[in-house]
Amino acid sequence: MIVLSLSQHAVREQESRTSLSSTPTGPVTSDAPTLADVAALAGVSPATASRVFSGSANVSPRARGQVEQAAETLGYVRHRARHRISGLDGSIAALICADSARVLGDPFFARLLWGINRELGDGPELVVLMVNGPREWRTAAHYLRGGNASGILLISMREGTPLTMLRATVGVPIVVAGRPPAEIPLPFVDADNLGGARAATEHLLNSGRKVIATIAGPPDMRAGGDRLNGYRSAIAAAGLATNGLIAHGDFHQLSGEHAMNRLLDHRPDLDGVLVASDLMAVGALRALHRAGRRVPEDVAVIGFDDAPLARRIRPRLTTVRQPVEEMGARLVRELLVRICGRASSDQGVVLKTKLILRDSA
Repeated sequence: MIVLSLSQHAVREQESRTSLSSTPTGPVTSDAPTLADVAALAGVSPATASRVFSGSANVSPRARGQVEQAAETLGYVRHRARHRISGLDGSIAALICADSARVLGDPFFARLLWGINRELGDGPELVVLMVNGPREWRTAAHYLRGGNASGILLISMREGTPLTMLRATVGVPIVVAGRPPAEIPLPFVDADNLGGARAATEHLLNSGRKVIATIAGPPDMRAGGDRLNGYRSAIAAAGLATNGLIAHGDFHQLSGEHAMNRLLDHRPDLDGVLVASDLMAVGALRALHRAGRRVPEDVAVIGFDDAPLARRIRPRLTTVRQPVEEMGARLVRELLVRICGRASSDQGVVLKTKLILRDSA
């Protein structure tokens, strides 16, 4: 088991490192976009851009639209003032059900932890525990049972996660990142994975693609299942079949490349593919390039996440944006109301996703 105490700066640096190591081509910058960058791209003053983000009415519709478009293009995330949370004796534990190699290699985790730590501000310390296997779970439970944490954020949960043991031995509030299995009544914060995947598949259909495949995520993760079901829903509504058009990966780049090769072997006539993560989509693009398939002329590709690398690879990746940083912040808010004993009416919170059109589809 690895135990980390991450500052906001460390989490942002981790995001930059993972983005750099995962980007195959194109110019890369490590600095996050600032309000001044947004203002410059929008052609307005920083004061005007600030008024847009603060909700001020004293901004013209034209300027507001320019600022919002610039923020979306740059991937700008507004920094909230850090605040102090009192009344908590222990830390907040982010319990990630994955090994360190996966956590450090996927920018999703850095973005989520950044949102969590930013929302905590100068309040309780954030402790990150990475667990992968029964022995590590027992060690984590022993640590948490000692009263070290006031609450737990459970991240990257899979089927078979020993929640019964965790809840019985720890006895503190738990909020899950992502939808838990139906039989586990825990509060959660998730993105609309099913709706996002359905919208992406419908875009491929509406653009004239006839043989649309998918590289789905791990079947033992709810996000993977929901994205696959969204794809199936759109394909069924169009009256099409999925024979030989579904492959699975593990959300990482190499698995996307292998899955794309399998799909090309089984269905060389495919002309579109929905990939359940941007990292896997990078692997799929490499496989298509090696097979001599042009993107998007021969095969249109859509990813999922809108990770920083989606804007840097060539062709730039059309993808489904999920609000990862906002998910992290909402996880903290949902956990804090439970720690403080205030009941929340939201057992589950589902945040909207959005299809971001770029060059690959």
